[in-house]
Amino acid sequence: MSSPAEPVSASPSDGGAPPAPSRVEPGLDPAWIAETVARALDEDLGVAPGRDVTTQATVPPSATGTAHLVARADGVVAGLVVVEEVTRQVAERFGLPPVEVTFVASDGAAVGRGRVLAALTGPVQVLLAAERTLLNLASRASGVATATRAWARELAGTGAQVLDTRKTTPGLRALEKYAVRAGGGTNKRMGLYDVAMVKDNHVVAAGSVSAAIDAIRRTFPDVLVQVEADTTAQALEAVSAGADFLLLDNMPTPVLAETVAAVRAREGKDGVPAKVELEATGNLTLDRAREVAGTGVDYLSVGALTHSAPILDLALDLLPTLPPR
Repeated sequence: MSSPAEPVSASPSDGGAPPAPSRVEPGLDPAWIAETVARALDEDLGVAPGRDVTTQATVPPSATGTAHLVARADGVVAGLVVVEEVTRQVAERFGLPPVEVTFVASDGAAVGRGRVLAALTGPVQVLLAAERTLLNLASRASGVATATRAWARELAGTGAQVLDTRKTTPGLRALEKYAVRAGGGTNKRMGLYDVAMVKDNHVVAAGSVSAAIDAIRRTFPDVLVQVEADTTAQALEAVSAGADFLLLDNMPTPVLAETVAAVRAREGKDGVPAKVELEATGNLTLDRAREVAGTGVDYLSVGALTHSAPILDLALDLLPTLPPR
């Protein structure tokens, strides 16, 4: 059985996009996949074992067949890692043999309309009952990967990378951030637990940027500290207080360039870290991507990668079987 996460590279038809990561699956815990699929199947089939009243009434358990997972539009595929788990769990719920899955595309690959991504062979009841859950997850992930690839392609050669945010679908953050990696983007923090992010409300609560950073350093000395800044003055205050990473929010390009230059001039001096990571965020669009990258920021963060990306249209087509002779 082939793997959906084999090393992949950009297709010549992908407009010169940077190669997808050679392995994009790290960080997707198999146990998380199993739990996520189980919840999704409970929604569709009812609480385990559940049932598909249409399929189980019209298709005998003994019927077998092959279905093709097909792209109905051009895009970047992601989420193939869930295909086997969905079919495995449905087969187990129905007490039927497992489905054999043969992948002919990999997560992170650019695919064209009509491209077959995988062939699934096994009980037809399993194929039909698994169809919608499988497509929901893979289409969603592929849409995120496709949107991300457009940004990665636009930023190629600038030195800046596209970042995701925490604006993800509840319960699907790990899958959507995986899809960002498959599309050539970079993950920011996974949640509130791994990186400190000082925003305006934290400053109000703590009394100042410096007070907020000091409190974080005392309480969680090993975490990276990021600070949101709306002005050059706020950015300089934050790095002087020891911020490792700045979010430069909603700055016009000239102000952004000025702020980047001012921060770079302070690096390594008077307690400022030797390298401060700089991120542009807020109202970013693809047509401004290279302009913003030209200011010298390290990252552009784009919430739309996960909160607004349309799905990539995928289908699971059951192949006709020849009538008995």
